[in-house]
Amino acid sequence: MKTSIAVVGVIGAGAMGRGIAQIAAQAGFSVLLFDVQADAASKASQLIAEQWQKMLSKAKLSAEQYQRALESLQVVNGMQDLAQCDLVVEAIVEKLDVKRGLFQQLDDIVSDACILVTNTSSLSVTAIAAGTKIPERVAGLHFFNPVPLMKVVEVIDGLLTDAAVAEQLMAFSTQTGHLPVRAKDTPGFIVNHAGRGYGTEALRILQENVASFRQIDQIMREAAGFKLGPFELLDLTGLDVSHPVMEAIYHQYYEEPRYRPSVITAQRVHAGVLGRKTGRGFYSYNGNQEVPPVPEQQPVWAGPVWVNQENADAVPALLALFERCGVTIENGEQPSAEALCIVSPYGEDVSTCVARAGLDARRTLGIDALTACQGHLSLMMNPATDANLAAQCQSLLQKSGQGVSLIQDSAGFVVQRILATIINIASDIAQQGICSPQDLDKAVVLGLAYPLGPLAWGDKLGTSRILLVLRNLYASTGDPRYRPSPWLVRRAQLGLSLLHLPHQ
Repeated sequence: MKTSIAVVGVIGAGAMGRGIAQIAAQAGFSVLLFDVQADAASKASQLIAEQWQKMLSKAKLSAEQYQRALESLQVVNGMQDLAQCDLVVEAIVEKLDVKRGLFQQLDDIVSDACILVTNTSSLSVTAIAAGTKIPERVAGLHFFNPVPLMKVVEVIDGLLTDAAVAEQLMAFSTQTGHLPVRAKDTPGFIVNHAGRGYGTEALRILQENVASFRQIDQIMREAAGFKLGPFELLDLTGLDVSHPVMEAIYHQYYEEPRYRPSVITAQRVHAGVLGRKTGRGFYSYNGNQEVPPVPEQQPVWAGPVWVNQENADAVPALLALFERCGVTIENGEQPSAEALCIVSPYGEDVSTCVARAGLDARRTLGIDALTACQGHLSLMMNPATDANLAAQCQSLLQKSGQGVSLIQDSAGFVVQRILATIINIASDIAQQGICSPQDLDKAVVLGLAYPLGPLAWGDKLGTSRILLVLRNLYASTGDPRYRPSPWLVRRAQLGLSLLHLPHQ
């Protein structure tokens, strides 16, 4: 294999290929850009040059760097011109047979020492390499769009990839100014795999009629700190992209329940309601943005509040919340006949708490205390809760200065379900040894813009608490999607970090 990389070939002049060519040329590599469509590579080269001109005008490139980058990029007219390459990156259509055919052609053009790389986001690197004469030199290099801005890149070892090849690709990626993370060849690699929980669990909550998509988005933004809610993200990506990825990873893992897709997105794909690109998704983008009706302001609950002590972990945050609201708090073991009853379960619903504690269901509601009652609050009814009383409680909680969403009964509220699912999937990625825990968190923060890496999040919220949420979800629903990962179980039992090994 090559001991160094000097000449890089890029096949495919679409958005991904163009971005890869740009960063490689900026880094000083000689780049040969090729596309089978006439003039596609030349147009891509012009667009790249325009980007460099903008960078020059903003002092992000010096005049010398600008000139060197221009000289480093060359458009070629045929694949035979790639014979001198040390590395060839393909960024063509996501079809296994097409990628295999391309690499078989390259076998007869480039030297045996040339590294062949696929930028696939969903196909098996091992399967692509299987059609080549030297599968040991084939690896994955999964960049994210837009390549110059998304600074993470997944370096994927196929089953037969030579370790030295992956190490060279790690070094190459670093030279382009990107952060490489190393992964085994598994469905979704790191980022697309770790990102399954956010959308699929939100869709499950919507399907169960627990909360509206607007409520779920607001809760995840304002209580958990995400830049976009799950449905805003699905609209941005487009369901024609997101739904097939959901299905592909689900089927590639042989119907693993953790990755189960949703009938909601399947139906919307059939209807062509794909998101921003079609002007309509979960939200409207045609200029007539739907504005949800503003609910009438209800009277504020003026009676006492009794907080169930069963979940001792949640009690301090709940008491502090109601103190901020200026309400009288009862201290008895049982509520008085006039008190509003508050429970705060982890992974259970309000109905279960009511039945176990013998509470009056009509005047009992739940509040999610997983994030210590900071940010947006989730107030959960049970089927027998008095609607007027619930509205009065919502008005009371708004006195804290926080937003409050009133949702229907669900094991695990919204934040608990989604965050526990994200953390559990990440734990299972670590259990499978797909990548290191540190690479996993770095890739997710950079690739998905999560406020925290999932394993760091588990550590922050408490592994034993997340394990309790998952076990109660599993017991409440019987759905194996919530079965806890052994990685999480063992570390929670021993009081260990998910992200850091004991000797670190």
